[in-house]
Amino acid sequence: MKRTLLTLSLAVIFSGSLYSTNVDAALDTVQPQVDYTEMTSQRQVVDQLLNDAYQVFKNPSRISHAGFTAKMPSNMEMITNRLLEAYQLEPYRVDLLFSAANAQIYNSNVDRAIELFTQILSVAPDDVDAHSYLVIWQNFKGNKSEVTRHLTALEQLNKGRVADLKKIMSTIDRIVETPLSNTIKKQGKGKNAIITLGYALNPDGSMNPILIDRLNATLDMAKKNPNSYIVVTGGVPKNHKTEGKLMTDWLVKNGIDASRIIEDNYARSTVENALYSSYALARHNIDHATIISSASHVRRGQALFEVASWQTGPKGITFDTYSANDRPLEELKVPTDKELLGIYRDALRVYGMWSYRSYPLEQR
Repeated sequence: MKRTLLTLSLAVIFSGSLYSTNVDAALDTVQPQVDYTEMTSQRQVVDQLLNDAYQVFKNPSRISHAGFTAKMPSNMEMITNRLLEAYQLEPYRVDLLFSAANAQIYNSNVDRAIELFTQILSVAPDDVDAHSYLVIWQNFKGNKSEVTRHLTALEQLNKGRVADLKKIMSTIDRIVETPLSNTIKKQGKGKNAIITLGYALNPDGSMNPILIDRLNATLDMAKKNPNSYIVVTGGVPKNHKTEGKLMTDWLVKNGIDASRIIEDNYARSTVENALYSSYALARHNIDHATIISSASHVRRGQALFEVASWQTGPKGITFDTYSANDRPLEELKVPTDKELLGIYRDALRVYGMWSYRSYPLEQR
C-alpha cells in the first residue's frame, strides 16, 4: 500500500501538472531517461532527481565571451525543475530552494529567484542567508523598501551580516561608477602587483587572441613597473595546458624575469581567480594591485578581488584596473544588467554564500 501511494504521488508530480516540461522536451538529449515511479522509496527518487540535476549541470553546453563563462539558460531551467520536484517530496529541504533560486539567478530570472528566496522565509522566517539574498537582489531590482525591510530583519538576527552586505553593495557601486581605463600607469610607492586574469584556451591548447591582448597590456605595464610582482591566474586545462602556465611562458619569452611571476594553474572561474590569488597578495604583503582583463569583465574582477581581500588581507590593499579592448570603452561606460548581475552573484560566492548546496550539486 505504501509503495502504491508513493507511485501515485510521483505520477502526479511528474505528470507536468506542477511544472512545465516544455524545456525538458526540447532538450531531452541531455536528461537521463528514468522511470521514477518504478523506485521503491522517496529517498531513492529524491537522490535520483538531484543526480539528474547534477548531470545536467555538468553538461558541456556553455557560453563564453570576454571571460564570462556560464551554463546555458536551458540547462538552468532543467536544474530548477529537478530541484523543485525533489522539494515537493522533501518540503523541509530548503537547501533545494536555495539551489533552485540560484539556478534562476544564473538564468537571469531574478524575479523568479526572489520568489523562491521568499518561499524559504515562509518555512524559516529567520534564515539569515535568505534575507541576505533578498537584500542583494531587491537592491539589484531597485526595490529600496524591500531592501530596508530585509536589512531591518537582519539587524535582529546578525548585525555583522548587515555591515557586510552594505559593504558589498557600496563596493560594487563605487567600482561601476569608476570610469574604465586602458592607460598603462606607473604604480605608486610600496609593494605592487599586476594581476592578469586568464581566458578560456582554444580546444588545441593555444591562447585566444583575447588572452594575448591581456598579455600585451601586462608586458607593457610590467616594463613600466619593473619592481611589481605579476600574478597570472587561470587553470582550466585544454590539451593538457593551462592559462596560467601559457601566460607565464609567454611573458618569460618576451623578456620578463620568471622570478617576478606568481603562477596560478588551478582557478576555474573568476571567483577562484580571486580566492586563490588573494593569498599570493597577502603572502607578499601587497599594498596595491592593478587587475588586467577585458573591458567587459574587469569590473567583476575588481569587485571579487576586493571582497576576497577582506578575508585574506593584506589590510588596506587597494585595486585599480586596466581594460583590454574587447569592446570600445564608450559602449561599456554603463554596465548592463547582465554584467551587474554577474558582479553581484559572484561577489556573494566569494563572500562565502554557496550557490548550490544540495549534494551532489554543490558549488560555491
